[in-house]
Amino acid sequence: PKISFRNINDEALSHFMSEERISYKDIIEKIKPELEKVVNFLNRELQKIRAERASPSLVENISVGYFGKIYSLKQLAAISIPQPREILIQPWDKSYIEEIVKSLEKSSIGASPIVDKALIRITLPPLSEEFRNDLIRLVIEKQEQVKKTIRKWRDEAWKEIQEAFRESKLSEDDKYKGKDELEDLIKEFQEKIEEIVQKKKKEIEG
Repeated sequence: PKISFRNINDEALSHFMSEERISYKDIIEKIKPELEKVVNFLNRELQKIRAERASPSLVENISVGYFGKIYSLKQLAAISIPQPREILIQPWDKSYIEEIVKSLEKSSIGASPIVDKALIRITLPPLSEEFRNDLIRLVIEKQEQVKKTIRKWRDEAWKEIQEAFRESKLSEDDKYKGKDELEDLIKEFQEKIEEIVQKKKKEIEG
């Protein structure tokens, strides 16, 4: 039988084009880990902001220098809350006490550490209305910061979807499906952020 090189070339081109096509779902999946990082960042930042009640998260990630290395406080001590406004720190070794105290004094917890033999006590003063409002403003600033980052990732993904469509790697139907799914994903993470922020505001308000 006569072989048609035209048909062979058409088939090869068709196969090549099918390999080049991409899924909008893959583009959206790529940004999910980045959005999770944004939420985790917000959680860590808000843990550093004190509330009406004491919490280990207020001090546990404070950096402490010891013999040329940097440790988080929770690596060097046990942290407990014996009273609603009291933080009790019990270093694993007495030699850590001096450096821990220095780091606590440099931090923004709003209270001075007191050394009691092998323990370090921190008593948080009641929040004044003015200080409470300042803390809430700080929470809102952190929220705006992460919302901006989420919008950046949304724009990056949408740009990639549009480029794939222009390069015929994505159908028009898939382009708009991708847009809808992307907006749903962004909405999901925006709601997570709002939930975290509202919870922190309630903690500050007491």
